[in-house]
Amino acid sequence: MSANAADLVQRCRNAYESGKTKSISFREKQLKQLLKMYKENESKFIAALASDLRKSKNEALLSEINIVVADITNTIHYLKEWTAPAKAEKGLAFALDDVLVCKDPYGVCLVIGAWNYPIQLSLVPAAGAIAAGNCVIIKPSEVSPATAKLIAELIPKYLDQDCYQVYLGGVNETTELLKQRFDYIFYTGSTSVGKIIRAAANEHLTPVTLELGGKSPAFIDNTANLDITVKRLMWGKLFNAGQTCIAPDYVLCSRQIQTQFVEKAKQVLDQWYGSSVKNSPDFCRIVSDKHFLRLKDLMSRGKVAVGGDFDASERYISPTILTDVKEDDPVMTEEIFGPILPIVTVDSAYEAIGFINKRSKPLSLYIFSSDKKVQQMFLTQTHSGAVCINDTIMHYTVDTLPFGGVGASGIGAYHGRYTFDTFSHKKSVLVKNFNPIGESLGSARYPPLTDRKAATVKFLLTKRYGLSLGLSILPYLLVFGCGMASAFAIKYIAKYLLILVNDVSIIHKVLYSDDGNE
Repeated sequence: MSANAADLVQRCRNAYESGKTKSISFREKQLKQLLKMYKENESKFIAALASDLRKSKNEALLSEINIVVADITNTIHYLKEWTAPAKAEKGLAFALDDVLVCKDPYGVCLVIGAWNYPIQLSLVPAAGAIAAGNCVIIKPSEVSPATAKLIAELIPKYLDQDCYQVYLGGVNETTELLKQRFDYIFYTGSTSVGKIIRAAANEHLTPVTLELGGKSPAFIDNTANLDITVKRLMWGKLFNAGQTCIAPDYVLCSRQIQTQFVEKAKQVLDQWYGSSVKNSPDFCRIVSDKHFLRLKDLMSRGKVAVGGDFDASERYISPTILTDVKEDDPVMTEEIFGPILPIVTVDSAYEAIGFINKRSKPLSLYIFSSDKKVQQMFLTQTHSGAVCINDTIMHYTVDTLPFGGVGASGIGAYHGRYTFDTFSHKKSVLVKNFNPIGESLGSARYPPLTDRKAATVKFLLTKRYGLSLGLSILPYLLVFGCGMASAFAIKYIAKYLLILVNDVSIIHKVLYSDDGNE
């Protein structure tokens, strides 16, 4: 049982208000400690994942540990660059001013992880929140109990115990936690629970990122290399026994491609797992009895073309392909989240697009086609969190791409720089000085107001494209002109401004009137 939720949140809030997480050096130290935790406890993480999901050592490294190590190494490397105030573009009205975007932490953040990838889905967003200067409470999923317990044991040993907390428990404990006021909530999990999270956040107008799921479709046409397509698609479906939010959920293809796909899938499975998938060390198990029974029921409709085996004592579901499924079959109305792949036959890409668009917007969309026109059709005529062409899942590993859903599949995005941005409030900053030329430029806003002043203000505020270089040089020219105080300098500046803004009359009125008025 974790400590009282209210006390835990208050402890973090006191730590945040002390200001120590604002220090870039403090954040960097915490991130390095987190990296040290991963490296020193690799074997413990592997054992926990084996206990929860029967992940093999190499799959644990590939799907979890290597990802969190790469993410935090990248974050440490770019931390100073990401935290630095960014200069914003500015128009003529603010030529002499500093226009900045500062990155402020939100405060006390809650990160609720998921059970299917219990390390990375808890600790990657947590690391981004730390990098952004927040205090963080991490809530691992109780459905992966061994990993949750390990995270709770290790975090206090490596990170500041006031700023970063781990909260364990199930539904009741999470419900109590959500009654507290947070400054940001990041949740990964199902759409149904995501609605509960958002409702709780609304009580305090707390911003949220919801990384949800849904049914991610895969379309295959007759221009695809089917040998490669089958391997890439089946790998994406069976990775972590299909317990992946971006796993291809179902296939749309012609009946001819369906027949070829099924035969090639049988060959691929034999190559990967041998005569017994069940005995292969490279195939995971279903996380709980509840999920096992749900998946077993999903196989009751349609025709089993491949697989269909199961073993309740091991929570084993074999790689299964279903054909002749109907649109209203349970396997087509809910996210599968297991090693079951239904195939729906369509006659064209247009029909496939219509089928996809009748449903909720998916987290990922997979297109297997060499036809650029077909690829473009799906890109422009469907909506999804992401698109991956001629592969599955691999877009998730590109940390320069934002990862997130749209509509029912999620709100917000993260990964790499985007995780830092998610946990940072972008604060607008305008810094003006008392330069007399700047005051002259802005004097048209003062009463008495006239049509000419209104025209001047409109001109100065109008976006002038392609003037970035000119505006960067303009202050130096103005200072040079004032310093020289010569007719030559003023004439030179006026000529420069004429070229720059192409309206010498307004510049003349603003800069050369005696009182700054017209």
